[in-house]
Amino acid sequence: MKHKTIAGKRMMGLTSMLLLLTLVLAACQAAATATQVAVATQKVVPTDTAMPVASTSEVTLQIATDPKLGQILVDGKGMTLYMYTKDTADTSNCTGGCLAKWPPFLTQGKPTLGGGIDASLVGTAKLADGTMIVTYNHMPLYYWVNDTKPGDDSGQGVGSVWYVVAPDGKPVGMQVASASNPPSTSGASEATLKVADEPNLGKILVDGKGMTLYIFTNDGPNKSNCTGDCLAKWPPLLTQGKPILGDGIDPSLVGTAQLADGSMIVTYNKMPLYYWYKDTKAGDDLGQGVGSVWFVVSPDGKPIGN
Repeated sequence: MKHKTIAGKRMMGLTSMLLLLTLVLAACQAAATATQVAVATQKVVPTDTAMPVASTSEVTLQIATDPKLGQILVDGKGMTLYMYTKDTADTSNCTGGCLAKWPPFLTQGKPTLGGGIDASLVGTAKLADGTMIVTYNHMPLYYWVNDTKPGDDSGQGVGSVWYVVAPDGKPVGMQVASASNPPSTSGASEATLKVADEPNLGKILVDGKGMTLYIFTNDGPNKSNCTGDCLAKWPPLLTQGKPILGDGIDPSLVGTAQLADGSMIVTYNKMPLYYWYKDTKAGDDLGQGVGSVWFVVSPDGKPIGN
């Protein structure tokens, strides 16, 4: 009888220990599950590394050379900077949705300046939220949201109010420069397109005054990829109506395409036509072969010498 009592007590003790162990394990498992749920429900905030806003410290302002636009202002990572021509001196008029597309170039201190930057032109202005935007020649500087890597300048000329900035503080490409004897761009009426005989190149396209016309092989069909300083050196053959055609011109190859400012450039075989600013008189063809991308055009629409 005594042995049965002892055995019974041992059995009860063992059962109690197993019950306690089960409860401990259940509590640990519940705690682990709660921790996993807490971690799983934490909100993950996405970050955009493509667009620097430079708002946490001093920023760097430097100069880069763009193949088409020349020397322009960029930040310390080479991201292109722009000015908004509707801004006024030391005042940003870009707000709300505008700032979402054109993030400001912010700083908390005096910007670090690279070689070629005119320190006398560098300043800051206060935005509505109290942050400080860097200014150059008293004009606030911005990024363009669609530029994703150094060298991008897809904001150039947007809306005819956004432009990259030259080291002298002027907007690049805001107005087409003219040579001392600029060729007419036929912007006020219908352009004239005809064929001329050039001693070395043969039959080529010219305008109504005999000025040589060129195509840019980096253009696409009915699309001009010449902007900013490019257009300053290669003024477009513009028209306001259907071009007047001379003998030898194939009417089926003649068309127009719209430039960023809304003006219409004449196309031939779907390629936009341009002048070369160094050609000052009829018969000049100094633009032939420039950069291995600019060529005079034959009456069949093909570039000559390409």
